[in-house]
Amino acid sequence: MQILESVEQFEELYKKEGVVVFTFSADWCPDCRFIEPFMPKLVEKYSDYDFVYVDRDKFIDLAIGLQIMGIPSFVAIKNGKEEARFVSKLRKSEKEIDDFLGALR
Repeated sequence: MQILESVEQFEELYKKEGVVVFTFSADWCPDCRFIEPFMPKLVEKYSDYDFVYVDRDKFIDLAIGLQIMGIPSFVAIKNGKEEARFVSKLRKSEKEIDDFLGALR
């Protein structure tokens, strides 16, 4: 999973062909830490997607603009358009994230 470094990088990735999954998170978030052990397995399972870690605190204006209020949250972009989102303040299970990612195919 690559780490978002700039708003310009976000804009470039947003327009990219294929599926880009932006994962909004923060170091202090316990529910974000909960998904860390199984996310590499899902990233590997969906290797045809590009996964991008977005530090919500570093990119707060971006998160607000995308109406990301709870973390961890996922926004999937497909060929330059938002395809789906899994955004809530609730803890997310591996199965819930897997189901979300699988529905993008």
